[in-house]
Amino acid sequence: MSPAPSIPAASGPGYELDDDHRDFQEVCRAFVDREVRPLVREAERSQTFPAQLWPAMAAAGLLGVGHPEEHGGTGGGVLALTILSEELGRSCGGIAITPLVSSYMAAPHLARFGTDEQQRTWLAPVLAGEHVAAIAVTEPGAGSDVAGIQATARSADGGWTLHGTKMFITNAGLADVIIVAARTEAGGERRHAGISTFLVRRGAEGMSMGRPLEKMGWHSSDTREVHFDGCFVGEDRLLGGEGRGFQQIMEAFQVERVLLAGMGLGLAEEAIADTVAHMRARSAFGGPIGRMQALRHRVAEMRAAVDAARLVTYQAAARCDAGHPGAGTSVAMAKLVAARVACEVVDEAVQLFGGYGFIEETPIAMHYRDARILRIGGGTDEVQLEIIAKRMDL
Repeated sequence: MSPAPSIPAASGPGYELDDDHRDFQEVCRAFVDREVRPLVREAERSQTFPAQLWPAMAAAGLLGVGHPEEHGGTGGGVLALTILSEELGRSCGGIAITPLVSSYMAAPHLARFGTDEQQRTWLAPVLAGEHVAAIAVTEPGAGSDVAGIQATARSADGGWTLHGTKMFITNAGLADVIIVAARTEAGGERRHAGISTFLVRRGAEGMSMGRPLEKMGWHSSDTREVHFDGCFVGEDRLLGGEGRGFQQIMEAFQVERVLLAGMGLGLAEEAIADTVAHMRARSAFGGPIGRMQALRHRVAEMRAAVDAARLVTYQAAARCDAGHPGAGTSVAMAKLVAARVACEVVDEAVQLFGGYGFIEETPIAMHYRDARILRIGGGTDEVQLEIIAKRMDL
């Protein structure tokens, strides 16, 4: 009988981070503990992103991960971005999402599809923390259905005029540049055709904004409705090829969804840490409630769920970095699983905190509010399930 073949031990990002990624994780965690956490309570109270974090994050190299070095990027890939997202997510959803949108959901459009001039003008300042970027795709009647957008870009002498309304635009009130998706042709039955993206400067004539939306969570994130009424953009403001906007948006969605999964991991991890500390300190019926089997087993379930979601998410990130053919399916699974786990874990945390989980004195209420949007933003649960089902030939 032939001996069994030698099988190497499992290693790599799907199981354990390598030394470089662990070192980067420590850098991110130290930055969040030192620079971000002290600002959370005031940021949430004032519903304002702390402006001092822009230069601090830039100096620490945390706004340029994965971007070209010639524009101020610091190298790295999607796994590194996921680690950064997870660590930021531990602190506060509203603070975390603000730089993630600017540098890693909007700016990649500039990095991938921008001209040299567009990159010099907009990308480099964003990575330096000098400018803020936003992306405007969602509309009052078109969210997950990107091909259903109705905003138009009508041909004009030397460019286009934008008409329409965008909804739920993160960073809108902070942005120096907004990447706007609009239809440059009717498209007919080809709903995915005719969408293009444009760069619109802050204060452009014909662009106006509503007041900050009052949201359930992400209180320190600026989110607004944006209106375009004949807003002129020159030919040099077209981003990528005309009619290629849908493909550009779908490509960027892959990283966005992994980052949102990472935020869910961080949020859930923080909820577990807070819950464990509370259960060690809180006494009832003659001892710490952490010694009650019925309660401690629920925390053990939370621990197992988060670790399982982390494996799925890290695998998705690693597959994106490797150009794996199954990356799209892995991303959909990570977004679905991590967002659901975050919501379930924080709900359990509120229950285990009892009345203390329902007041603002503890951060659990903030985590509870911040988690829920993760199952909606960047593509709903239903969208992710449809992606997975299609890959199963159903």
